[in-house]
Amino acid sequence: MENKKELLLKVEGLETHFPVKKGVFKRTVAHVRAVDGVDLEVYRGETLGVVGESGCGKTTLGKSILQLYRPTAGSVEYTFPEGKKDLRKLSHKDLDEARKKLQIVFQDPYSSLNPAFTIFGSFVDPLNKFGVKKKSKQQKLVGDLLEAVNLPRDYMSRYPNEFSGGQRQRIGIARALSVNPELIVCDEAVSALDVSIQAQVLKLLKKLQIERNLTYLFITHDLSVVEYVSDRIAVMYLGKIVELANTEELFKNTLHPYTRALLSAIPIADITKKRKRIPLQGDVPSPVNPPSGCPFHPRCPNCKEKCKVEKPLLTTYQIEKEEHFVACHFAMEFMHENKMSE
Repeated sequence: MENKKELLLKVEGLETHFPVKKGVFKRTVAHVRAVDGVDLEVYRGETLGVVGESGCGKTTLGKSILQLYRPTAGSVEYTFPEGKKDLRKLSHKDLDEARKKLQIVFQDPYSSLNPAFTIFGSFVDPLNKFGVKKKSKQQKLVGDLLEAVNLPRDYMSRYPNEFSGGQRQRIGIARALSVNPELIVCDEAVSALDVSIQAQVLKLLKKLQIERNLTYLFITHDLSVVEYVSDRIAVMYLGKIVELANTEELFKNTLHPYTRALLSAIPIADITKKRKRIPLQGDVPSPVNPPSGCPFHPRCPNCKEKCKVEKPLLTTYQIEKEEHFVACHFAMEFMHENKMSE
């Protein structure tokens, strides 16, 4: 993704910590560092994928950007028509207005719709809040949105229990589109669906992106999905971004040992081809008490003494005119290995 593109969202030093309380008086004894210093740029019209193991902070990052979780520190600067604004500094009233531009598609299509409401009823609150109050206009708009996600208009009178998971997720996408957003956070939007339905929803998302000039922050643990849908990919580990690059560049020149391990786990459909697995030892460390130095060093197969004591910074490398960001002391060694293997 070239820097000539318009910058839509800039995240700097974002931290979201949750207090751990114990005892009769519920005193704060520690903090869960769910997001621990993230820098990120999202350009208009692109899809930025965010991947990593469960518990790495992906979902918290997405919700912190939208201010559904209020960040502990850092800035979330969004480019509005009238100029750039830090979402963290907006009042509740201004933030409500800003949310017309930023929406989310939740992971679970079964819990994201209220079973007591019809589909039309699930759309009424956001439409009322953002200025569409006449029922006839609401019905037309909801019908148009359902057709946009390949569902019949008359489905608006039905209840969520009458739909499959794939249909519910389409309804969730339609609801996110109801206020004409510019940026949509897709939080594991296809992980709860069957593979064949995943493909349909991903094609729909790409079609809507082109038609409506949408920008996606696509959060997932599935590298096959993120490779298909993303222009760039950010890899998260223990609340931090450890690697970020153009999708093709990331898969071709993987510079972080954690990303290498993730890529080695992708299944290959061709039985004549084999990929060497890189097993990771142990579990993800606790975000309450992260390791010293590089957060990945207790599980890293290439760990050296420097990794245990010195925290690597997210550094920019220029590879074949592409910017490649990686937080690893020995990224140059991996770069050399990639060149030798070509």
